[in-house]
Amino acid sequence: MFVFGKKIRRLEISLALFVFLTVCSFAGIVSASDGSSAQREVINQVSLLQGLTFGDYNGSVPVGQLKELGDTGIGTFDALNGELIMLKGIVYRAAHDGTIEAVADDETVPFSNVTFFDTDEVVKLNGIDGINVLKSELDRKVSELGVNRFYMIMAEGTFSTIQVRSEFPQTKPYQPLAKVLETDQTFFDYENIKGTVVGLYCPEYMSDLNAVGWHFHFISDDRMAGGHVLNLSAGELNVSIDRTDSFSMVLPDNEMFNSFDLTIDQSEDIKKVETGEE
Repeated sequence: MFVFGKKIRRLEISLALFVFLTVCSFAGIVSASDGSSAQREVINQVSLLQGLTFGDYNGSVPVGQLKELGDTGIGTFDALNGELIMLKGIVYRAAHDGTIEAVADDETVPFSNVTFFDTDEVVKLNGIDGINVLKSELDRKVSELGVNRFYMIMAEGTFSTIQVRSEFPQTKPYQPLAKVLETDQTFFDYENIKGTVVGLYCPEYMSDLNAVGWHFHFISDDRMAGGHVLNLSAGELNVSIDRTDSFSMVLPDNEMFNSFDLTIDQSEDIKKVETGEE
């Protein structure tokens, strides 16, 4: 009986959060004085990360439509066909074989977070010896700017080392993401490579809709390397920060997503998916 009550309470929190974020998103859209910038201060999310981890890799939003929602962001593609990096309005795929390509507008996306990037802060970071050091430095800045806001960052520089991953495209019936990554992910290690890390920060209250904290994707300046970042190091990075105060979400409409029990706690699987750690 206690477990059932816990599930109901968790669902109530999720619904209340959704209403709150929808109101925030609406406020962000209508508060701008000119229409040209009205949509810029929004993190636009396609589906829930929790839906993706359950195995919903069905593309629901075309890349062309995604570009109408932002010019910078991260995500993946239909059938889990590679890692998505959006930079300066171009959507790239970091494929399972290590290749990078610009993606056509008619390809679809099952999960993504994008925004129109407007630099609010610029910081220079030195001696980044590992991804946790980068997260700690960025967390320090988030503490100054407000921990309950959303942030998109672009970290540019020469990376002494960087490890990224991508995935093989999947076939139906789709398996949960943690299961897929046991066998169907590939890893790439690069040294002394110039590029950009695109990162998203979600606050703690987003735990039912996305992964809290930081999520990073990388693409090299020569567009020859990229993927989901597992680790990195750099002597110096120039980091542009976009603080974003609104959130909007587009839910998929398919039988698989509609049947999920999204009250199930997936925190351990999400940690495994995000970091590669057991």
